[in-house]
Amino acid sequence: MWALAVFLLLALSSGQAATLEKPTLSLHPPWTTIFKGERVTLRCDGYHPLVLELRPISTLWYLGHLLLPSHGKSIEVQTPGVYRCQTRGAPVSDPVHLSVSNDWLILQVPYAAVFEGEPLVLRCRGWYDKVVYKLHYYRDSQAVRYFHSSANYTVPQARASDSGRYQCSGTMRIPVESAPMFSAKVAVTVQELFPAPVLKVAGRAEAGGVVVRCETNLHPRKRAVPLQFAFYKYSRSVRRFDWGAEYRVPESEVDELESHWCEAATPSRSVRKRSAWLQLPGRGSPPDSSTSIPGPQAAPLAPGNKLLSFQKPLMSTSVPSVTPVPNTTSARLRIPPGRAPSAASAACAPPTPLGQSAGALKPDVDLLLREMRLLKGLLHQVVLEMKDSQAFPERDGATLETSTAHGAEPQGTPETSTVGG
Repeated sequence: MWALAVFLLLALSSGQAATLEKPTLSLHPPWTTIFKGERVTLRCDGYHPLVLELRPISTLWYLGHLLLPSHGKSIEVQTPGVYRCQTRGAPVSDPVHLSVSNDWLILQVPYAAVFEGEPLVLRCRGWYDKVVYKLHYYRDSQAVRYFHSSANYTVPQARASDSGRYQCSGTMRIPVESAPMFSAKVAVTVQELFPAPVLKVAGRAEAGGVVVRCETNLHPRKRAVPLQFAFYKYSRSVRRFDWGAEYRVPESEVDELESHWCEAATPSRSVRKRSAWLQLPGRGSPPDSSTSIPGPQAAPLAPGNKLLSFQKPLMSTSVPSVTPVPNTTSARLRIPPGRAPSAASAACAPPTPLGQSAGALKPDVDLLLREMRLLKGLLHQVVLEMKDSQAFPERDGATLETSTAHGAEPQGTPETSTVGG
């Protein structure tokens, strides 16, 4: 009976341990750098098996890859290095880096990660707590704070921009005031509590409209931190901060879904981040096709998968039909020397109709140029004819005299006829 109880206790403990998260390792006092000869306490918090188990060892301690002989929930250490702990059935804890210094001045920073919105406290400490005067704190070699004597540098609500390499400097009276001394640089990183949220379409609402959701993810170590959400349309708040991550857009505003955005924040508003504008899939409608939000249509494709151009052409691509008009003036024109009559007649011929011969077709530009050359030739012939008429005026006079001589003799007047009779 006793063996059965022990077996059940072991099974229950194994089942609980299988679902456990890794233990938490803490440091007291909470500084990662100490002076040589000082001691600090490490504590491992997590699941610890009952004493009734056959293997009473509940906690394992590691310095680097070396297994330490202690098995209690806490140990005191003074050796520099990387410490970890592990409880029965759980993963190994996150590491704690302990540094030991022999300098006159050290900068002490928190051992645990600092998240956005949490206070960041730095401590510049003199050898065995001697007072530090003319104290300066630096971030990335730039002075950020000055104190007359020993004081902590505190950022009430840390931001990612507070990350960097910190250092401090000051003087001490040993026994007279010393020259300025500098501590070693220490890297400080402010962890992101949660990324900027993203506003997405969740679907249609039963009461009409569209449901949108403000989505973000807390850091794994801060899953217990509650978040609140607010929703906006352009710059107007449509729902103030509340615990719900979803908001129903009324049917009358569905056409303006892309004008909405949201905010996520902690209850104290120490961390507050906004999303970008709502992006619809393909700039189209929400997943439900009944939402009528027009999206851009794809451009049609021409043969060969080339995009068609919707630009209006500069000139028509069709060949205009030409109707020959009799020109009496051209019959009297003389062809200049050196030009064969066949060439002139070919130039005056109408263009080949569309569809007769694919090889005889020419672009409109060639056709216009040919017509311009023809018009230029005609104008040239008219000018030559006018010059000829001015050079030989007797031709017109002779023509006039000839027509008068061969004309009918004029009849007499009524008086002449009467006298002759």
